[in-house]
Amino acid sequence: MENKLQELTRKIYDEGIEKARQEAAVILENARRQAEETTLNARKEADEILNQANLKAEELQRNAQSEIRMSSKQAVSALRQQIATLITAKVTDEPVKEAVSDKAFIGSIITRALENFNQNASLVLPAADEKSLEKYFGSRLSQVITSGVDVTFDDKIRGGFKIGPKDNSYVISFTDEDFQAFFRSFMRQRTINLLFGAE
Repeated sequence: MENKLQELTRKIYDEGIEKARQEAAVILENARRQAEETTLNARKEADEILNQANLKAEELQRNAQSEIRMSSKQAVSALRQQIATLITAKVTDEPVKEAVSDKAFIGSIITRALENFNQNASLVLPAADEKSLEKYFGSRLSQVITSGVDVTFDDKIRGGFKIGPKDNSYVISFTDEDFQAFFRSFMRQRTINLLFGAE
């Protein structure tokens, strides 16, 4: 009977071990499948993150290149403008200063301007040129003053003159800065076209 008991115990033991092995195999298979699924999901997620990062990097690169192109065009345009301004200033400023300092030239312009105001004018001249203008105009300046034209001298005007009606409703300015600005604006586009070609 002891043998039968041992046999029965061994048989129960063997069946328990076999059942434990089968259950362990199922648990291991489930764990393996779950691990594969987790790994697959992790790879998919990693691929998606990598794709998103690549797309973002490409977009940033496109934006940066576009910004660089735009900035370089603006820099080139600004440089062209500065070069044109310097050349235009060099070409116009000296001749304008010479013309404005030519008392005969300024005198003829003032005379013509006064003729059109019918002695109802206010004339502003540069204070620094008061003596030389009086010398140039001579008796004509006193005739202008006595004919009802208000003549004043201003320290702010370096060359040229300003003229307008006595009521100061407007002023026409013929200062050296005005002539320079006029000729610079006229010459700037021509200088750019000459240097860099028409755009």
